[in-house]
This record gives sequence, C-alpha cells and structure tokens, in this order.
Amino acid sequence: EYSFRRGEYSDTKINKRIPYGYNAFLSDRLPLNREIPDTRPPRCAEKKYPEVLPTVSVVLIYLDEALSVIKRAIRSIIDKTPQRLLQEIILVDDHSSNEDLMEKLDEYVNSIHEERTDLVKRVRHSQQLGLTQARLSGWKMAVGDVVAILDAHIEVHVQWAEPLLARIKEDRTVILTPVFDKVSFDDLTLNPYIPAADAFDWALWCMYESFRPEWYARKDDSQPGKSPSIMGILVADRKFFGEIGSLDGGMKIYGGENVELSIRVWLCGGSIEVIPCSKIAHIERASKPYLPDLSVMMKRNALRVAEVWLDEYKHNVNVAWNLPIENHGIDIGDVSERKKLRERLKCKPFQWYLDNVYPMLDPLDNLLGYGALINDLNLDLCVDQGPVPGNTPIIYSCHFYQPQHCFYRTDGQLYIGGIKSHKYNNNRCLVDLATGVYPGLYDCKTAQQKKFNVFYSQGGPIQNRETKRCLEIGIGEDGYYKLFVQKCSGQKWKIQNLIKNN
Repeated sequence: EYSFRRGEYSDTKINKRIPYGYNAFLSDRLPLNREIPDTRPPRCAEKKYPEVLPTVSVVLIYLDEALSVIKRAIRSIIDKTPQRLLQEIILVDDHSSNEDLMEKLDEYVNSIHEERTDLVKRVRHSQQLGLTQARLSGWKMAVGDVVAILDAHIEVHVQWAEPLLARIKEDRTVILTPVFDKVSFDDLTLNPYIPAADAFDWALWCMYESFRPEWYARKDDSQPGKSPSIMGILVADRKFFGEIGSLDGGMKIYGGENVELSIRVWLCGGSIEVIPCSKIAHIERASKPYLPDLSVMMKRNALRVAEVWLDEYKHNVNVAWNLPIENHGIDIGDVSERKKLRERLKCKPFQWYLDNVYPMLDPLDNLLGYGALINDLNLDLCVDQGPVPGNTPIIYSCHFYQPQHCFYRTDGQLYIGGIKSHKYNNNRCLVDLATGVYPGLYDCKTAQQKKFNVFYSQGGPIQNRETKRCLEIGIGEDGYYKLFVQKCSGQKWKIQNLIKNN
C-alpha cells in the first residue's frame, strides 16, 4: 500500500517509493475490462454518426509501464472501438528495461491475435529516443486513414472513436484531442474533467484554458471547441499529419513537441479542436520515467520552438526561463529544415496566432528587463519577494531562483517573484505606498491606477515619480540590510537581462 502527499518527495524518491509513478500493485488486481463511468456530456449519448467513417490506427507509446496497464489500454480499445473502424493497434516501446514487457506482453498480444489476426503490431527502439521519436515511429508504421497517438497508461471511454473520426471526415485539416479524465495514481479511481481548451505559457508548459466565449454562447457542451494547443494525445488524418510536417524530430526526450505542432498547424493551414464527446481516462502519474528533472529538456525544446515559430516574440521564452537572450549556452540543434518547412507551407506570422487563436497570451511587448535586480552598494544582494504569504519584498543573498525573478515594464510596473503569461492573471508589483519607509507588493493593475509604480532605467535609481522617493538599501536596526523607500541618495540598480528592442 502506498501513501503520498503532493510535494513531499522529489521524482527520484517517488520512483523508489511508487514504481512506474502509479499503483501497479492495485492495477495488477483490477480487471482488464473494468467498468469506468460514462462521464461524457449528456447530449453525446444521443448523437448519431455516419456508418461509413475513416479507419483508425491507434498508437500506444510507452517506457517502462506496468504490464497490466498496457494490457488494460489494449483491451479497452478493442472492446470500445467498432471492429470495422479499428485498423490496428501499434505498440511503440521506447527501449523499456521492464522484462514483463518482453515475453509476457508477447503472450498477451498472441492471445489477441486468436481473436483478430495481426491486430497488434510492435515497434521496439534499440535505444531510448524520447516521446517525439516514439510518436513518429508509430505514425510511420500506421496504415489507417486516421492515426490516434496516445499514451499507454489510458483507458478509452465508450464511443470514443466515432466523434473523432466523424469530425476528421468533415475536415481532414483539423487536429483533434479528446477530453481527458484523471485517473489518480494511488487508488486508480477516475475523476471526470469538464471540457476545456489545451494551452500553454511562455515556458511552453501545458495548461488548461477556457474555450473562447462563442463556445459557451452555444450552450451545448457536447460541441467541439477550438483550442490553442494539444496536451500530447492527438488524433489526425494520417496523410495530412505528414503534409503539415508531422513532429519535429529535433525535439529531445520530452516537452514542447505538442506546442510546436499546435502552433504550426494553426499557422500553416489547419486548426486544433477538443472533442468533448470523445473521452479518455488517463493516469496522472506521480513521476515520469524519462528524467528526474524534465525542465532541462523542456527548456531546450522550448528555445527550439521559439527560434522557428515565435518571430519577434521568441525572447519571451528566454524571459519565462530566466535565460539571457544571447549566449544562453543551450544547443537547440539544427533548425534549418524546420525553417524551410515553414517557408514551403507558406505559414502565417506568429502575430496572427496571438491575434486570432490565443489572444489571452500576454505578448509582454513592453518588457524592458528581467532577472535578478541588484543594487550597486552590495552586489551579493538581490531583491526578493520575501516570505509567502506576505506582501513585503526584502533584500536577500542572491540565489537567482524564482522568488528573485524581477520583470520591469516600461509603464513602471516592477513585477517581483515571477510574471504570469496571461492577460487575465494578476501579478505582484513592488510599490511605494507613499506612507512608511518600506516598499510593498501590490496587485499590479491596482498599483498602476493608484500611481504606486516605480520607474527605472538600467544603471540608475528606482523612483516613484509621485512621491519622489527611491527604492534603496540600508542597514536596519538589527544590523542586516533592508529595503527602504526614502529620499534618493544616488543608489543605482541593475537588472540581469535587458531586451534591446525596448
């Protein structure tokens, strides 16, 4: 029996405590064809689909999954996909070390072939290549009209395939994603998720986002919704997927490949939709198998996406990861072929994507500088957001992690402790409240209305133009350095990274 509190353990400790990142012991004791509740919007059960639909090749990718989880995924696909529509199931093993996934999985596949000959095909990488290459291997082997590329730790819901195939029959240029239901890693119970768009922040981490207002205005939660991105599970016309450039084979291990595909599809003639009537139960693992710290590869892949697709906004990825715009020291690989693909497909500029697909993503177009904020009086001290919860910034020994990430916009907003990627989010700004001797942290929009903002140029003072007071450091009564707002004495500040265009 496993118990786990979120945030208690690192991924390395979780892997030792919970093999596979979920409760495999329990999975081994659950029926392969277990019943899961129908969590679709009520209108979905009333929908009728054409008898003649495209066939689908289902690709399951995995690295060191529990055998019972893969078997359950296969069983659910066979049981809940009409035989006339299911072309094949392709298992892509990204070089697992789990011996159960050798002979024992072969035995299970052979037992399936007694029901239906050659339904399941297998690909095994001779070395670990990562998610992108695993997905590409499955797509290249597929022969169905449509390819559905899924994780192997899933169970499909009833009538999962028909709404996807019907939509692609209507429009072969649309890339689709089902709605996930969360399967808890510890007790494997199912928790339904409501339909939502898939999106991302400037670090290119995935997140859920509300649909556009017109989707809600229809008052029908069974209807497809336009989406800025996909989470990674995707369904596409197999040939169109190739025409649009499939996946970027230069992406490494994990992360960012879904955002790259999504931006490319939108800019180059396709679209992305979430299909609420197609639901897939997905285990949200406590840890992932590739790397203890996935941010290393995610950072590299995000910079690669930025270089090819984000045009004048590519520096926002550097901002999100607190990397210098030039000489960041990260090798993103050769992107010349991807840039040629963009030219060949006659893709739109990224500005079109911001204007028409994802207007809630803040372009950060008036950002002047970012990173640690350091006073010339003591170069070992940085402005820090201070204790959380709390609203008092402090001066603290420089460690350069998120609490010390500062962002200065040309309208006088000095964000402390991070910057949100979306226009609807609140940020906290350092302010001169005009009373007392200490600065505060205030909602940035409110601070601007109240003229609490501070103004700054690199190598100069930080000053509130209304009070004429400056942000400075000094020795407090306890003998330690403090942040003050006081009469300006000529102290100067520098922020780590400048954005030259601004």
